Amino acid sequence: MIGSFVYDALPVRVVFGRGTLSAAAAEVERLGAKRALVLTTPQQEAEGRRLGAGLGGLFGGIYAGATMHTPADVTEAALSIMTESGADCVVSLGGGSTTGLGKALALRSGVDQLCIPTTYAGSEMTPILGETRDGLKTTVRTLDVLPETVIYDVDLTLTLPAALSATSGINAVAHAVEALYAQDRSPIVSLMAEEGIRALAVALPAIIRDPQDVEARTQALYGAWLCGCCLGSAGMALHHKLCHVLGGSFNLPHAETHTIVLPHAVAYNAAAAPEAMAAIRRALGAADAANGLFDLICGLGVPQALAEIGMPGDGIDRAADIAVEKPYWNPRPIERDAIHALLARAHAGEPPLSETVSKAA
Repeated sequence: MIGSFVYDALPVRVVFGRGTLSAAAAEVERLGAKRALVLTTPQQEAEGRRLGAGLGGLFGGIYAGATMHTPADVTEAALSIMTESGADCVVSLGGGSTTGLGKALALRSGVDQLCIPTTYAGSEMTPILGETRDGLKTTVRTLDVLPETVIYDVDLTLTLPAALSATSGINAVAHAVEALYAQDRSPIVSLMAEEGIRALAVALPAIIRDPQDVEARTQALYGAWLCGCCLGSAGMALHHKLCHVLGGSFNLPHAETHTIVLPHAVAYNAAAAPEAMAAIRRALGAADAANGLFDLICGLGVPQALAEIGMPGDGIDRAADIAVEKPYWNPRPIERDAIHALLARAHAGEPPLSETVSKAA
């Protein structure tokens, strides 16, 4: 049964395919920009310089200092370079760290953004910016940070290491999962979410088997686009709150944190969101949503425990306290003891509680 809902279609131009990186200069010109500052991480600086060469006279310089969780001091350094270069547009080449920096610059200066993602993070499709200052990560939602144009080039993902492809892909799945039970969910978003989860659940194991599988890479990038659309059109809940706490306060790697926490957050909400759980089960072909996700992750051979990625055991108490201090909306009430137990299971790498157990609890 379909009830009342509100759906905001976001104004993002998408160019999807193989070899589409060659359209970058034309897309910058389409924005009316004269000088573009290319943004990358230090690891992707060489790729950024090649992109700059392809921009020709539109290339205004490069800032290769993007890093995860968008620290405010990095943004200020990039803003200074952008001002000096006279750039009126930023071109973000990379994953969520680079996209986040581009958004932060757009928020402060109003410049247009062209995003060229090389991972499956999905941030390029959202009007959401997460920034870290003084050890705390906060988010803002505004169309001022929504990129104007996104170029998806499947060829750019062929060199993405298999393990990073897996965690980046599960990070994308997390966006779709939460959109299924978000406060502002809608039938349109739910359709995209289920299809996005399905595409990635099929593609990621294939990529682990053969990172050069072009069809799997295409399916994964397609799924990531859909999942990013979901995050852009619907709100966030417990899973993203926990990941923001763990990333911002403990400096844990973004994609790996999402990968580990997701099955546990789903188990926490299972009894309160039965329609969402049914959609996840259909997309995975699994009998249980939370454990289906856990099994998918196990099969990808990536970390399953927060302890494996640097989370100290004595930090669980602090993380639980921060998570309940200013909680995001969630279908199940946020209870400090239950959150602590969730984090403890995720820290140890234990399987999530099944839906049956969650309903009985």
